Amino acid sequence: MLTETLKELCALPGVSSCEDAVRDYIRAITAPYADRSYTDTLGNLIIEKKGVSPGTKKVMLAAHMDEVGLMVHTITEDGYLKFRPVGGIDRRVLLGKPVLVGKQKLPGVIGLKAYHLTSGEEARSIPKLTEFYIDIGADSREEALRHVSPGDIVCFDTDILEFGHGFLKAKAIDDRIGCTVMVELLKEPLPMDCTFVFTVQEEVGTRGAFGAAFSVTPDIALILEGTTAADLPEMESHQKVCLPGKGPVVPYMDGGTVYDRELFELLRTLAERGHIPWQTKEFLSGGTDASAIQRTKEGVRVAAISAAVRYLHTPSSVASLEDCQNILILARRFLQAVATME
Repeated sequence: MLTETLKELCALPGVSSCEDAVRDYIRAITAPYADRSYTDTLGNLIIEKKGVSPGTKKVMLAAHMDEVGLMVHTITEDGYLKFRPVGGIDRRVLLGKPVLVGKQKLPGVIGLKAYHLTSGEEARSIPKLTEFYIDIGADSREEALRHVSPGDIVCFDTDILEFGHGFLKAKAIDDRIGCTVMVELLKEPLPMDCTFVFTVQEEVGTRGAFGAAFSVTPDIALILEGTTAADLPEMESHQKVCLPGKGPVVPYMDGGTVYDRELFELLRTLAERGHIPWQTKEFLSGGTDASAIQRTKEGVRVAAISAAVRYLHTPSSVASLEDCQNILILARRFLQAVATME
């Protein structure tokens, strides 16, 4: 069930600021299990569910709904679309990628000057973002404007594929895996009252998480995420960050947060006692919604569990389905442990 939910969530468009389809899907499938569900001003979906006991701590779980993508800013006289990235995207992955443009999901493809027309120097360099364009098959600006407007969001269009030894290839695994784990937890009886926050605009500066944490005001927050794997052959071992298939990633620190030491130790102990394979980051990079949540009001104790994801922020990210299942198990045991905290 977790795999099917993850596939369905990854298939939905949800570029930062346009998370509507993801939010609507999650709201619909969690409705039978929620005690209260609402959307705040920024668009975060906040779901409250009562547990066996209220618990002594107010606990919030967070995962972001948004994904990286593009935004149209200019339409040329020839009918091509110029764009800017929404979130951190490596422009090396853009050429030739199919995309869907705007609310109509207009198909297009990302283009660039043909290789046989490039100079030797151009062939050896990474093209500038301004050199790319989206081809929607229009033959003029006027025709393109009938379907597209500046400000339209562009989402990658990619197939979802299970392959190899239990791996999944899809767009938006970061962070539909976190959303999937929270959906599965919502279906279960909980040991204590919990608030689940499906956040918006994480990829453009953890904007949704700050507002949500300010209103929820948790004592403890568990962030469920996808994180860079970088386990490629040419990388030195200390640069590989983490490895898909080697278990959930439990970070003690990243580019935006130093995680609560006691909660980090709790997650590590739960994993080891439960014979759940786990790892931490060998190279500190990236950041999560924890950076915004931790600094809210008087401060919040934060912990995180992540999936190691290859080719993060590309149309074809790769993660281990076994890791995803183990994240769910570890998150479940974390809630059981927190429920007994004094």
